[in-house]
Amino acid sequence: MRMKHSESIQGKTVAVSGSTGGLGRELCRALAAEGAHLLLLDRNAEKAATLIAALEAEFPALTATHLTVDLTDFATVKAAADALCEHPPYALVLNAGAYAVPRFRCDTGWDNVFQINFVAPYYLARRVKDHGVRVVAVGSIAHNYSKTDPNDVDFSTRRAASKVYGNAKRYLMFALYDLFRGETGLSVTHPGITLTGITAHYPKAIYWLIKPCMRLLFPAPKTACRAIVQGVFEDCGENEWIGPCLFDVWGKPKKRILHTCKPAEAAAIAHTAEKIYEELRNTYDRE
Repeated sequence: MRMKHSESIQGKTVAVSGSTGGLGRELCRALAAEGAHLLLLDRNAEKAATLIAALEAEFPALTATHLTVDLTDFATVKAAADALCEHPPYALVLNAGAYAVPRFRCDTGWDNVFQINFVAPYYLARRVKDHGVRVVAVGSIAHNYSKTDPNDVDFSTRRAASKVYGNAKRYLMFALYDLFRGETGLSVTHPGITLTGITAHYPKAIYWLIKPCMRLLFPAPKTACRAIVQGVFEDCGENEWIGPCLFDVWGKPKKRILHTCKPAEAAAIAHTAEKIYEELRNTYDRE
């Protein structure tokens, strides 16, 4: 079902990272229903091709293409950024994320969870911003599970998945607020809680027990992605985000102000984000 918006993205290209995941698939479908063309930024070419075929069968006028991007492999991230700057889409949706996955250090030196959820998305946003690309970041209520630690920026010494993931999302959200301060073109969104690969991190026996309950209690990805779709159309100001209106879990998408990060911490996040970005440019632009 198409949503009502004051503007149209008919015929405009929207790039979506993590497009073949549970939330990503529904997000792509919702954007196709709005008339958008799609650029799937995904590490799995086979899954991307399958999704494109299914979407084209449902939406015959759709144009959809795939660009291989592995957010843990920075060479592919830089190549994607170069491509997006050369042919800017209307919007870039930073949807890809990783929660309780095996931990390792990427070639950049950063923890993989931190790189997938913050380093790579911020780099992409930073690169495309000056090319008029709208940036839609998918945040998380997990950003409030812990505060940042300047002595352990990527939480590589931590083991609690919720805090490691939350720390990375905290960096992404508040670094982008600073990057777009006083400007338009940014929307920070969150889907609430929904049944996706990220929520399937429990041991299999436990997961299959709780899965039916989650389906009953929490919105399906098709519903949860509505907040992200709204972000394609609607700006967020400083510390604003769009998400479910009831306890950040249920209900229609609504914009509200966050009071979860004090100015001093937000400034430190912004400073660190820019330092990381400049180090990546200095390293990878010379290769």
